[in-house]
Amino acid sequence: MDFKILGPVSAERDGQPVALDGGKQRTALATLLLAHGQVVTDERLTTLLWGWDPPATSTNQLYTYVSRLRTRLGPRHGLQRRGAGYRMDIGDAGFDWDAFRSLADEGRTHLLAARYADAEHRLGRALALWWGPALTDVTEHLARAEGPRMEEARLSALENHTEAALALGRHNDMVSALTRQVTLHPVRERLRGQLMTALFRCGRQADALAVYEAGRRVLADDLGIDPGPELRALHQDVLTGTLAPPPAAERERVTPAAPARPPAATVAPTPHPEPAAGGGWQGLVPAMLPAAPGDFTGRRAETEEVLTALREHQDVVITGAPGTGKSALALWAAEDCRADFPHGGLYADLRTADNGRPRDPAEVLGWFLRALGTAPDQLPATLDERVQLYRTLLAGRRALVVLDNAHDDSQVRPLLPGGGESRTVVTGVRSPLASLEGTRLVRLGPLPPAEAVGLLTAIAGPGGSDRPAPAAYARIAELCDRLPLALRIAAARLSARPHWSAARFADRLAPAGRRLDELRFGSLDIRTGLSAALAQLDPAARDGFTTLAAAGMRGLTAADAAALLDTGPDDAEELLERLADARLLEVCGADGDAWLRYRFMPLVQLFAQEQRAPALVS
Repeated sequence: MDFKILGPVSAERDGQPVALDGGKQRTALATLLLAHGQVVTDERLTTLLWGWDPPATSTNQLYTYVSRLRTRLGPRHGLQRRGAGYRMDIGDAGFDWDAFRSLADEGRTHLLAARYADAEHRLGRALALWWGPALTDVTEHLARAEGPRMEEARLSALENHTEAALALGRHNDMVSALTRQVTLHPVRERLRGQLMTALFRCGRQADALAVYEAGRRVLADDLGIDPGPELRALHQDVLTGTLAPPPAAERERVTPAAPARPPAATVAPTPHPEPAAGGGWQGLVPAMLPAAPGDFTGRRAETEEVLTALREHQDVVITGAPGTGKSALALWAAEDCRADFPHGGLYADLRTADNGRPRDPAEVLGWFLRALGTAPDQLPATLDERVQLYRTLLAGRRALVVLDNAHDDSQVRPLLPGGGESRTVVTGVRSPLASLEGTRLVRLGPLPPAEAVGLLTAIAGPGGSDRPAPAAYARIAELCDRLPLALRIAAARLSARPHWSAARFADRLAPAGRRLDELRFGSLDIRTGLSAALAQLDPAARDGFTTLAAAGMRGLTAADAAALLDTGPDDAEELLERLADARLLEVCGADGDAWLRYRFMPLVQLFAQEQRAPALVS
């Protein structure tokens, strides 16, 4: 007999699956297995099956579940009644959780003794026992009680396995998997440090520094803390190029790989960073750009438009509705043309994390100046002086500046490098950004249907019994308005729940009243970008926006809006244009010769109606 809980709970006899009757019977089996032969009381089993409010018939139902479990497992099940509870002695039967712990402990022992090949082998075998999230088909009560410690054990084994692989010089093999794990677990500093190490040893120093900067921001925004001393020390080693080679015995020093392609033009080599008076660094090459999303899908024409503009010495403004993937496109393009900007990359989110308000350009310039080597005590006090120093330091350099989530042109202008070879990519939702001189405007809308399904498939991948399911994925895409952010959230939920079919999740998204709640996962929330766009409107425009949405009309003209708002057509048209500038409405064509037609995207309309509801109640 073999028992498995590192994924869906199951039992096998002579290689054949044992039929189990559902979530509660699987919960009872998993609970008894995790007790390792100890008695589990009826009270404990009842709590794990039904929580703190069990039905009146819980005693009889518990007896039925255990009785049927005995029948399913056969005569050598080891399941017995003991006092006011049950125990299960599985004898020499296989149990994947016990096997995992034994292999993980052996691997850790080998790792501590610097026997890296043995450590990697045993830890790899341990991780191979997982075939999904542990306890995926038990009650939420058991999953909450036991799932976190099991997941922590898996992640610890994963980190130890990665450490052994890096010690053996297998950094090239580890980058892809580590990138995914850091995305899934952004506050685990050991994983982030391992990704930085792998990237550096692959010759990707700038990417390693970008991974650190992304982690520093996550820790500050989510937890209000700074990176720990080990990660900070690793960052310093990467920054100065002094990170040690793989420590495996008798291994020659590993030389970082050359860049994938040469720079577009010959550039004088940048000097090695050296400490300067006051705490700055001379010759520092900034590497502030976050890593581009590895699963970026579609947008070929828009990507080429951005790259063409940059290579033709034009700045770029990427604009579109919240959730259309402006930031992802900017970072993907920046990664693609990294060799064209050998003097580094600067990045800033121009929207504060706490309330989405515009960030002060003076604060951003402080970040940029320090990244360019200016000591903290040498930062100019005024905005104008910081602008002058910033443009002076970038003169003669070929760097790329990415300004994300810009509010308007007045916020962006002080952050432009000025003349020279450096270029800027700006993202934002507001049309007035197009007033920036010498820029190429790239507009993003919803993804085409095929690309939307492609993004879902790339992230969610195979999981449930009917995946990939093109028809169900196409339905999910339409319910997400084919917006990349909404699609990413949907795909992440599917990926995290392999027992969900695509069709089932589409059914969960279908009711309008719960759709926004379904499009929330971890730190991702479809409401976040919409809230930020709404916050940029003045109170009168916000009221008008929610009033129009509450009417339930998908499309409307200025005449329709005037009737709903009890105002004149000119004032109504002005409001509609302001909402279109904020990318909260789409302009979808003319109604004869008289009026333009404006349209709500469904998710935007649902959000606006949600904002209207509290006001109506009050």
